Amino acid sequence: MAGSSSISDPLIDEVVDGVVDYRGRRVRRSSKCGRWRSASFIIGVEIAERFAYYGIASNLITYLTGPLGQSTASAAENVNAWSGAASMLPLVGAFVADSYLGRYRTILFSSVLYVVGLGLLTLSAVIQPQDSSSSSTGRVIFFFSSLYLVAIAQGGHKPCVQAFGADQFDGTHPEESKSRSSFFNWWYFSLCFGTAFTLIILNYIQDNLNWGLGFGIPCAVMAVAFVVFLLGTKTYRYSFEENKSNPFVRVALVFVAAARNWRATPPSIAVSKEASFLDKALAGGADGLNGSRKGWKTCSITQVEEAKALLRLVPIWLTCLIYAVVFAQSSTFFTKQGSTIDRSIGPNFQIPPATLQSFISISIVIFLPIYDRVFIPIARKITGEPSGITMLQRIGFGMLLSLISMVIAALVEIKRLRIVKDFGLADKPSVTVPMSMWWLAPQYILFGIADVFTMVGLQEFFYDQVPDALRSLGLALYLSIFGVGNFLSSFIISIIEKATGGGGRDSWFSNNLNRAHLDYFYWLLAILSMIELAAYLYFAASYTYNREVEHADDDVS
Repeated sequence: MAGSSSISDPLIDEVVDGVVDYRGRRVRRSSKCGRWRSASFIIGVEIAERFAYYGIASNLITYLTGPLGQSTASAAENVNAWSGAASMLPLVGAFVADSYLGRYRTILFSSVLYVVGLGLLTLSAVIQPQDSSSSSTGRVIFFFSSLYLVAIAQGGHKPCVQAFGADQFDGTHPEESKSRSSFFNWWYFSLCFGTAFTLIILNYIQDNLNWGLGFGIPCAVMAVAFVVFLLGTKTYRYSFEENKSNPFVRVALVFVAAARNWRATPPSIAVSKEASFLDKALAGGADGLNGSRKGWKTCSITQVEEAKALLRLVPIWLTCLIYAVVFAQSSTFFTKQGSTIDRSIGPNFQIPPATLQSFISISIVIFLPIYDRVFIPIARKITGEPSGITMLQRIGFGMLLSLISMVIAALVEIKRLRIVKDFGLADKPSVTVPMSMWWLAPQYILFGIADVFTMVGLQEFFYDQVPDALRSLGLALYLSIFGVGNFLSSFIISIIEKATGGGGRDSWFSNNLNRAHLDYFYWLLAILSMIELAAYLYFAASYTYNREVEHADDDVS
């Protein structure tokens, strides 16, 4: 624009690039839009959403093996399948948000769907008879339909809320960039606070009072969260792209153009050396540099670099899948393991099995501030890194801790089975094993600390390393790790169940856990985690961090 050159530098500095307010006006840095004020609304919504989600997910296996009367293995497979779907659907939600509706509108629509899904789930629990043998097919279908409606809603909500929260900070501004890095830590802290509250309070209501009430409370909380989100509308920063083209189409164009030009010699104008076969998409030479388009045969440097940025993420994504399989056990077999032992506190109070998962959340709530306020400043002085350690180092250390957690889980299960044998309880599954619940605490706590490193690291990594226009997709890719991990966990369980349970034998996942062998399963996961960690370290060592891709073709005159 001709008028752009007449604007003085101080005025340019006052405008936050790439965002507008709720009226579509450019946001000045001195305005009250964005930063922690706006992020606090969004964090509050996330606390409520996680309370609602884990109000269903954390105790789902208990509901399936109780009122619905499913076997332990079948229930674990169903939990993993649902969790997998809930973690994969954000890819669809991210596509809708980044390509059509935008993050704000996607959050609005998915929040309404969330409340409807939770309401129907509550209704399914109210009409569900307590006698599992009389459960009709229609009621079971209604329950699972409601359950998957919640998963669909979560698929639109989850990738957009966190990306929308991070959008409230300008990554190019020194102070706001530091705040954004801190935002990911406090985001996960808040998430775990909401989860801990669920595990401590809501699971008790579900196990001891009423499932209808246990599902109804998350519905009410989600409705309140929706209102809170609307209250912050005037304070938010809304991202926008000068280039209105569909970001998914831009990336797809690169692969199509590279395939169509596979015989061509790529020009020498590419920026990065990785995935050089994509440089064939630049076969238009100067036309590609200047941004002109020739259908699906020539792309710009920016498009090629965006595609390469996504492709670089694939090895890291693949080498985090076993971590996700391990993560899935905390809400399935860890919970069933805890249901067999002594969980009493005092003479008259017994903790619900699912509440043991609160050890993870509580350890995160305690350790995250220590990490943010103590560990990072010390590491920063040693390494010179602004964040103390790199994102990939953070992820890798957490994966190591999760491996150790699996080893501890196997050793604790060996001890539990030894006590079962010593007291002759092998054929008495209804009798409480005289073993304190505190024996399970180390595996939960260590896994919680692992989450501080790996989960938060993955969130920041997949947000930071994708092109700006695909930030929702980046977080959806992070979530899809756990979606595929849950499906993979379900597949492994199914294979092991068939392989070890034939001929009247007790499988590793026998309904009678006193004759099962969860310890074998935990050892298997520990070995797989070790192999995965070695592969991860190899790819992480060769990974080149993606710096912000400039839309050079839009600026070249």
